[in-house]
Amino acid sequence: SILDHLGMQEGEKIESRMVTGRIEAAQKKVEERHFEARKNLLEYDEVMDQQRKQVYGFRQKILDGYSCRELILDMVEQQIDQYVELFTQRDFAVETFTQFASSRLSCQLDAREFRSMDFEQADSYSREQAIRQAETQVFDAVEENLPEGNEEDWNWEALAKLVNTRWAANYKAKDLERVGRDEISETLIKAAHQAINEVDLSEGKPILEEDFALKSLLGWMNARFDVALEVEDIKGLEPRAIRQTLLQKAHEAYERKEAEFPVVAALSGLASKNGIDGNALMEWASRRFQTELSIAEMQGKNLDEIRTVLIEHSKKSQHKADEMLVAVKEKVATLFPEGEGESLTLAQATGGNGALNSFSDWLHEELKYDVDVHQLAEMDRDQLERKLRGAVDDLCRPEMRRMEREVLLEIVDSTWKDNLLVMDRLRSSIGLKAYAQVDPKVEYKREGMKLFEQMWKAIGERVTELVFRMEQLNQDFVSHTWRETSARHDAAPSTSEMAQQQQDAIDASQGPSDGKIDPIRNRGEKVGRNDPCPCGSGKKYKNCHMRSDGNI
Repeated sequence: SILDHLGMQEGEKIESRMVTGRIEAAQKKVEERHFEARKNLLEYDEVMDQQRKQVYGFRQKILDGYSCRELILDMVEQQIDQYVELFTQRDFAVETFTQFASSRLSCQLDAREFRSMDFEQADSYSREQAIRQAETQVFDAVEENLPEGNEEDWNWEALAKLVNTRWAANYKAKDLERVGRDEISETLIKAAHQAINEVDLSEGKPILEEDFALKSLLGWMNARFDVALEVEDIKGLEPRAIRQTLLQKAHEAYERKEAEFPVVAALSGLASKNGIDGNALMEWASRRFQTELSIAEMQGKNLDEIRTVLIEHSKKSQHKADEMLVAVKEKVATLFPEGEGESLTLAQATGGNGALNSFSDWLHEELKYDVDVHQLAEMDRDQLERKLRGAVDDLCRPEMRRMEREVLLEIVDSTWKDNLLVMDRLRSSIGLKAYAQVDPKVEYKREGMKLFEQMWKAIGERVTELVFRMEQLNQDFVSHTWRETSARHDAAPSTSEMAQQQQDAIDASQGPSDGKIDPIRNRGEKVGRNDPCPCGSGKKYKNCHMRSDGNI
C-alpha cells in the first residue's frame, strides 16, 4: 500500500538500499535458523548412528557366514562373567536380606549392619530399626497433614491413605478424625508397632545361611543353561576358577544341545496326524549320520528310546565334524606361509593355479564342497577359514546352524525395532530436562547409551534362553530348520519337450498374435489454453484447471 501511494506501477523495478538490506538480513536469519535446526538434528542423530552401525554390523556378520556358534558362546561368556561377579561379592547375601527386610518392614536398613549376624539377630535388629523409623515417620506425617493452628488445611484423607499404604492398616478418615489430633500420633505409633511385629521374615532365613550366594549362582546356571551342579563342585574356589568351571559346563551343555537338536528337528519335521513314519526316520538318520540303521533295530522301542539312540549317533557325527574342522585348519595352515601377513590372498600365498586346483579337489573329496577356483584365489586366510567352517557346518550340523542364524536375526531385529521406538519417545520428551538446567543433548546421549546396553543384554539373555531351552521354541520353527536330504531323480525332459516349452513361453510373453492392439486415445473434447475453463469460473483454462488436469 505504501508503494502504491508513492505512485509505483506494477512490474516496475524496486531499487532501495534499505529494502535490499532488510531482505538480506531476513534471509540471513532464516538460513541461520535452518542451519541450527540441521545441526541440532545431526547432533541427536549421532547417537542413533552409532547404534545403527553396531547393530547392522552385527547383522552383517551373521549374513556373511560368521560363526553364529561363536557369537552365542560369546554371549554365554559375558553372562557368566556378569553373574559370577555379582554372586561372589562379599556382601551379596546381606544386601539381598537388607532389600528383602526393607521392603517387608517399609523402612531403610544398612547392609553393613547385618555382617556376621545370624537370622535371629538380623530379625530382631530389623524390627528395632523399623519401629524407630516408624515413630519418626508418624510424627512427620502428622505435622505435614495436620499442621498446628490451621485446621482448615488438615487433610485426614491423605493421612489415612499414607498409614494404610505403609503399614497395611485399614483406617478411614472419619476414624482418625474421631481420635483427634492430640491423640493421633500415639494411636498411629501403636498401629505401626503392631504391624511391624506381625511381619513374617522367615522367608529371608535361607538368605543368611552359608553358601547362599553359591546356591543362587548354581540356581541361575540351571535355569539359564540347563546345567546342574552341586555347591561342593565350586565351594572354596576363587572367582576366576568358578568362572572357568561354569564356562566349561556351559560349553558341554551347548554340545549336548547340538547333538539333540537334529533329532528334535527331524521328529518334528516327520510328525503327522498318523504319528511318525519309522521308515522315513531311519532313512534320514542313516544319511544324516552316515551309519546303517534299519526299522528292525528299533522295533519294540518307544519314541523316547528311539530318540536316545539317534542322539548317540548324532554325538558320533559331531565328533567327526570336530575332526573335520581340525583337518581344515591344518590344511589352511599349510597353504599360508607362517609370518607372511594376514592380508595375502590364497593365490598370492600358493603362487599357482596347480595348488588351487589341488585344494579345490581336496575340498570336493573331504567336505563335499564345490567352489569356483577364482573365488578361492581372492580369499585371504580369515575369509577362507570362515568359508570352510561354514561348509563343515552345512555338511555336519545344518539344523543347529540354521536355528542359530534365524534365532539371532529374529531377536536382533525385533529388539532393535523396540529400541527405535523407545529412543523416539525419549527424544520427544528429553527437552523437558532443560527446565532442570540440564543439557537435553547430553542427557539424550547418556540415556540412549543406557538403553542400548540394556538392549544388548536383553538380546543375549533371550538368545541363550531359547538355544539352551529348545522346548520353548515353536514347533513350526523347529520343523522349518529340518530339511529332507534324500535325493530326487526326476526324469529329464526330452529335446522336443524342451523346445515346445520355450516356444510356449515366447508366445505367452508376446501376447495374442492375431489381435491388433488398440492404442490408448483421449476421446474427450480438447480445451485450448486460452479457452474459458469448463468449470465455469470465467477464467482462462491455463489459469484455472489446466495444471490439475495434467495438461501442462
